[in-house]
Amino acid sequence: MKDLLSKLIIYRDLADGDILYRLSDILDLYRQNEYNADFDKGGLISDIHDVIHSLLDLSTRYGFDRNLWQDYLAYLLAMTETPFTLVCEKEGSCDGTVTRFAKNDLEVFRKLFFYDFAPIEKDLEIDCFSVITDYHAVVKEERIYNRQVSSSVRYLSDAFAETRDNDEAYSLITDFYRTRGVGKLGLNKAFRVSDDPEDELLVPITNTLDISLDDLVGYESQKERLIANTEAFIRGGTANNVLLYGDAGTGKSTSIKAILNQYYDRGLRMIEIYKHQFRRLSEVIAQIKNRNYRFIIYMDDLSFEEFETDYKYLKAVIEGGLEVRPENVLIYATSNRRHLIREKWSDKADADKDDIHHNDTVQEKLSLAARFGVSIGYFRPSPQEYKEIVLELAHRMPGVELPEEEILKLANIWDMSHGGLSGRSARQFIDDLAGKLSGDM
Repeated sequence: MKDLLSKLIIYRDLADGDILYRLSDILDLYRQNEYNADFDKGGLISDIHDVIHSLLDLSTRYGFDRNLWQDYLAYLLAMTETPFTLVCEKEGSCDGTVTRFAKNDLEVFRKLFFYDFAPIEKDLEIDCFSVITDYHAVVKEERIYNRQVSSSVRYLSDAFAETRDNDEAYSLITDFYRTRGVGKLGLNKAFRVSDDPEDELLVPITNTLDISLDDLVGYESQKERLIANTEAFIRGGTANNVLLYGDAGTGKSTSIKAILNQYYDRGLRMIEIYKHQFRRLSEVIAQIKNRNYRFIIYMDDLSFEEFETDYKYLKAVIEGGLEVRPENVLIYATSNRRHLIREKWSDKADADKDDIHHNDTVQEKLSLAARFGVSIGYFRPSPQEYKEIVLELAHRMPGVELPEEEILKLANIWDMSHGGLSGRSARQFIDDLAGKLSGDM
């Protein structure tokens, strides 16, 4: 195996290749001492089992199944970012001398895909390689593993195993990079910004809420405006930063999460950032600006107290800094405040005797919200709208089969102790009702 790996050129620095290289060293040590009667085979077996343990851990995190060895190799191909793979992500198959190097490396992977572990298993009296190449994973909930990466890697694993020559392998892998992406940013849907300077800047969020805009009852005009702006952005047209503001529990955050699900397959990615991390915004943008995806930087429940000044970092990034915001980046934010920064009555009256230019101070506070080209208001539903939301959610919820009059009566009782009329309150009521009805069955 070490001889094979020494032939790699483009994929020489494999992302997460530790398992492969550790196994290569172990097999090389075995080969050197294959006929040495005094060689410690017990230690070798222990080292092999350590590698298998690491492979099983990776397989659990990404939901691999059947042939874990081939899935792992496909994972390496999918996750390794090189100049070649990043060009393929944008352009697909390309001609040039680099094609020869790529096909050389893919030939190595094709041989690794069908590596014969039988001789070492027989000699060491182990069967772990046979087990991982015919593996039946325990069925688990999607929240346990990274579904986005899993589905792409397992597709690549199955397809790569069927390739008959290097040309087919090359066509497959370049098409994969063009359509599904490469590396962390390509295969994951959403990210958070790390607070640990020793950690990677962008950390994948492995499981996102599986929700669509249709799940949000009502607010049709708001959803239409959000879709129109996002559609323009995805197409590469002119689009604006978006502020969703209004009452709590009305679906602002839900709308943005649903937008991610709706447009992920068309290259949309989302990065969640909190206001104490705004100083890292420039780093985030520098990392994503040249990638072949559209990024929404998502700021939930955005607001600032009067004494907080971190909003100035955000203002500079949105509009005002020397560097132009990349065309593949937008900012979507939600807030209960229309103007984001806390305002007082004293701001409207010239009450601050120490502030010579009081109006300038007020405009400084309002200028952040003005940098969002699209502002969409989400407000509490009217009593009639609330009834419609409750009944629609009840209709969608299996097991809730009470008469409408009874459902509305119970909903009114719920609202009096749960913050009044809102989509969130309606959803919580229906969930609670469904749970109680299922317990009575």
